[in-house]
Amino acid sequence: MRQGEGIADASRIYLLPSFFTAANLFFGFLAMIRCIQAKYVAVSSSLSHDYYIQAVWCVLLAAFCDALDGRLARLGKKESLFGREFDSIADMVSFGVAPSLMVFFLVLSPTEGYPFFREVGWLIGFIYLLCGGVRLARFNVITHPALLQEERGHDSDFLGLPIPAAAGVIVSLVLVLNSYDLNHWSLLLPPLMLGIAYLMVSNVPFPSFKKIDWNTRTRLQTFVVLFSVFLTIFLCREFSLAFIFFIYVGFGTLRHLRRLRQRRRR
Repeated sequence: MRQGEGIADASRIYLLPSFFTAANLFFGFLAMIRCIQAKYVAVSSSLSHDYYIQAVWCVLLAAFCDALDGRLARLGKKESLFGREFDSIADMVSFGVAPSLMVFFLVLSPTEGYPFFREVGWLIGFIYLLCGGVRLARFNVITHPALLQEERGHDSDFLGLPIPAAAGVIVSLVLVLNSYDLNHWSLLLPPLMLGIAYLMVSNVPFPSFKKIDWNTRTRLQTFVVLFSVFLTIFLCREFSLAFIFFIYVGFGTLRHLRRLRQRRRR
């Protein structure tokens, strides 16, 4: 393959995957607008809560689009370096800037809220944003096509907490706090954000679920259980979403600790 042909192939834009990546970016941008409206435009606390809830759902919709674009690219064998970089840029906005802005306006405000966070609030938000950027850059490097399969590692796991899951933990907790007027518990968000930021740049492996596709088979009992779980999530979506994201983070962390303990015993 000639050099010009290789560059053209790497920069090729495939319609459906790029469409969902653009939708991811759109919902992330819309979440930022809703956070700004909740802080500076809302005339009442109830309207402010509504704006924050809308911002949360925008981030979750962005995560849904982010899950679809990669699967569509792999399903149609239309993966490209352009799509990989475009996806990372969209993720940085939707799962990096938007959650940081949300928590900053809710808890870490330099003019209102808790006195301690008036001085260090911006730093906590930036640490999360920095770790999210490092996480995305490391992911692009270790999954680059130029690396051999042995150097990339196992496709069944992510190295470090994926930034969509990190954002999901934060915004799902914000959804619970605003839906049930539990803002006095919002002090949990800054330490949680720092812990999530650390997991993103750690070496803890988290399940990727990339092997689940249209050809994946399951037993009848498993299908019924999974469908019941999804129905419960829909009916109790405020608590269920937070529960699922925390289970995902806890499962990956505890599995990693158990593997470390087994290695030490050996």
